[in-house]
Amino acid sequence: MLQITQKGVLILMISKQLYSLQIKTKQNFEENLEHLRNLIIQCRGDSIILAPEVCLTNFCYQRMDEASEFAKEATKTLLALSSDRTIITTMIEKYRKGFYNNLKVFHKGELLHKQSKHKLFPLGNEHLHFQSGDIAEIAPFKIDGLTCGAMNCFELRFIELWQKLKGCDLIVVPAQWGKERKDNFETLTKALAITTQSFVLASSSANDTCAKGSGIITPFGIATTDDSKEMISLKADFSTIAQARKYINIGLN
Repeated sequence: MLQITQKGVLILMISKQLYSLQIKTKQNFEENLEHLRNLIIQCRGDSIILAPEVCLTNFCYQRMDEASEFAKEATKTLLALSSDRTIITTMIEKYRKGFYNNLKVFHKGELLHKQSKHKLFPLGNEHLHFQSGDIAEIAPFKIDGLTCGAMNCFELRFIELWQKLKGCDLIVVPAQWGKERKDNFETLTKALAITTQSFVLASSSANDTCAKGSGIITPFGIATTDDSKEMISLKADFSTIAQARKYINIGLN
């Protein structure tokens, strides 16, 4: 990464391969992890890979304890796979007597960031099965000099959470978005990119009830999407952010 100053404006000179995975979740947790592993090893090193929300277990409300135990195995596997890349997904984990939907960022063999889903989706009865995470956990974090942020599925609908991630270079959104609201997901992710003048990496499930609509959106709102693929990729030029924020100055420089 290089940084140069041009007329007082700091420009981020970095490119990074981004991958959005768009996969189905089966009932067999081990098969899901193996499928995710096979996709990850096809991705380039030094990339950022986002998988859908709870893609390893689904919202398995009758198997929550089993899913939480499996999260331990999944964490070990993803830590190892992240030795030369960044992997992001969410998983069900139990803490004391409650379950949380935890978004986890695995980076170069370490757990770089974790946040528990704060806004639970009432239409899916998430509030009956999960504890709500602390809103303070929705905060920027660094990946190789990039300022990053994350929102988990339903959280995308809350503008006050967008405000918490102003100034980020990259915002990731793992989801299991209902297919009846597909247009909502695609519109909101594009609006998020345009409003924050950030890259948005969105990954929604390919389950039969889900919207797909995964993609990578530039700060100018140009979206790379393909509902027919399990893997969507783009080499993101992060100098685009400085161009967008200088050209259309809304105070994010």
